Amino acid sequence: MFERILVCLDGSKLAEQILPYAAEQARRFGGGLVLLRVVTVPSSAYMTSATGIPAQTGEFIREEFKRQEADIRTYLESIAQSLREDGVEAECVVPGPAHVGRAIVRYARENAIDLICIATHGHSGLGRVVFGSVADHVLRQAGLPILVIRPQAAA
Repeated sequence: MFERILVCLDGSKLAEQILPYAAEQARRFGGGLVLLRVVTVPSSAYMTSATGIPAQTGEFIREEFKRQEADIRTYLESIAQSLREDGVEAECVVPGPAHVGRAIVRYARENAIDLICIATHGHSGLGRVVFGSVADHVLRQAGLPILVIRPQAAA
């Protein structure tokens, strides 16, 4: 039923708490996991100097994206390797710089994803307005089955 399972990660230990649930679904349904983390635009890229000129050049921003993408690939590959050692198929995907929620939904639609797995950090009220909610966006826009957990804070 769930052959291709998209696992949305953000590099945090909280987000990684979705992994056991996703891996279990993959085992039960004979599917594989697609680990996804989106390259985000660093806020410093948009900062401007007092004269209104961008503080960072386009070349600097491109290099920052490349560095971030390489770091993300290393991070995802380490998780994928651990999953593979446990007998779960896993591949890694790093969409280019984008709004995280939209990138997740677009990838899922364009790549025959059957289930999306995501952890929510649980922002509500003003926190959701200020920070947005990736999980909320995915829930509202994906049109696919979604497994959502609210991770437990580290003790």
